[in-house]
Amino acid sequence: MAAGLKTIIALSFVLAVGFLLVILSCALWKAYYPLLVVATYVLAPVPNWICSHCANPDDFVESSGAAVLDLGRFCTGFLVMMGLALPVVLANSAIITVPAMIMSVIGGLLIYGTIISFAMFFQEEQDF
Repeated sequence: MAAGLKTIIALSFVLAVGFLLVILSCALWKAYYPLLVVATYVLAPVPNWICSHCANPDDFVESSGAAVLDLGRFCTGFLVMMGLALPVVLANSAIITVPAMIMSVIGGLLIYGTIISFAMFFQEEQDF
C-alpha cells in the first residue's frame, strides 16, 4: 500500500486531534497527570521495533526469533494497556476528573491508532 499526500494529511490531523484532547484533558482541569498517557503511547511501538530488528529470521527454520518477537508484542501490549488504564486509575483515585479521563483515553487511542497507521502505510517491502 502506498501512502499518498491525502493519507499523510489525514493521519497528521487525527494525530493533532489526539494530542489536543490529551492536552485539553490536562489544561481544563489543571491536573497534568494525563500527559503520562502520551509518553506510554509514544513509547509503545519501541519494543516491537527493537525486537523485530533483534530477531534473526532464517529461511530454513520457521520458529527462529519467534520468542523475541513475542516479547516485543507483549511489551507493546503492556504499554498500550497501561495507557488505557492509567487515566482510569487516576480518575478512580480522584486525582483527575471523569471527563478528563474520557478525553485522555480517547486522545490516547487516536494517538496510538495514528502511530500504527503510519507504520502500516510506510512499511517497507522485504525482498528475498
